[in-house]
Amino acid sequence: MIADAVVFARALEAVVRPALVFALIVVAAVVAERAFFAIGEMRRRRFARRYEPLVRRALDGDQAAEATLVACPGRHRIRIAVVLITPLIHDRDPARIERTRAIVEAMALIPDAHRYLRSRLWWRRAIALRALGLLRVTGITGAIVAALDDGHPDVRAAALDALADLRDPASLPAIVVRMHDPTLHRGRRFAALAAFGPTAEPFLLDLAEVDTVHRDDYARALAVCGTSASRPALCRWTEDARPEVGAASFEALARIGVDEASARLAIDGLRADDARVRAAAAGALHGWTGSDTATRLARHLDDNWMVAVSAARSLKSISPAGLEQLRLCSNRTGVAGLLARQMLWETQVPC
Repeated sequence: MIADAVVFARALEAVVRPALVFALIVVAAVVAERAFFAIGEMRRRRFARRYEPLVRRALDGDQAAEATLVACPGRHRIRIAVVLITPLIHDRDPARIERTRAIVEAMALIPDAHRYLRSRLWWRRAIALRALGLLRVTGITGAIVAALDDGHPDVRAAALDALADLRDPASLPAIVVRMHDPTLHRGRRFAALAAFGPTAEPFLLDLAEVDTVHRDDYARALAVCGTSASRPALCRWTEDARPEVGAASFEALARIGVDEASARLAIDGLRADDARVRAAAAGALHGWTGSDTATRLARHLDDNWMVAVSAARSLKSISPAGLEQLRLCSNRTGVAGLLARQMLWETQVPC
């Protein structure tokens, strides 16, 4: 019996001891991890207290603050660049961009940016791309275009931002060709095209005649950078059998503005089977004062909700015929009456 107890105790010890050692290792790892993050957070807060007020003052034009940033230790330069440039991802205010560019130039960060383009750390590559784009550094277009294939989405987004800031005509073909790339941020793709304005229009029109599969994307692109020169092509595309192409073409015409021929196509588009096309056609008639436009639009106030809202907004823009149709519909029940009263209220016109 005693021998059995001794054997059991030894077996228990053999099991418990490794478990205790493992538990101690886990506890030590957790403590070390939390200590590591606590130290990192403490350093971040200390850095923020020291430099963020200086950055704000420098952006406001304080020369003393800018001089302090220029004289900062080398180990802090990239982090200061992050504080300066990261807000520009969402705040594209031209004055802030110009002031940031001046500070980055004064800090002589260009060599660092070139070096960080080849960094293994994705966030360094991203900040380098944005800095080089903001400063419009020449001779780097190829490297920025190559970054559109980077493995990290934030780096690809930074490359699009950089191309939009750089506005190098040599990059335009690459931007247009990659417009259909789902791995790139959709809004930034079109923002990069918009940065070139009408310069991109001829290339888009030529490519759309060849690459008919993506014609809806070309129509959306022309909505942000097209001019009246695109109107004939867009008119042809409104008759495409694919609803997404017709809708995108009418949306582009709404941005560019319609003439007599395109307005007639938009009125015909109100009879399309697809609600997206009818809604876009109604939107294209915004501000158009043709003789029967208001009457045709008023018939769609009780259409599909998307179509009805678009028709109501266009009626609101047509004075006096559109407002008169809204008055006539304001006593109706259902969606038509609701929308008519809402539009009249927004224009401060009594029902």
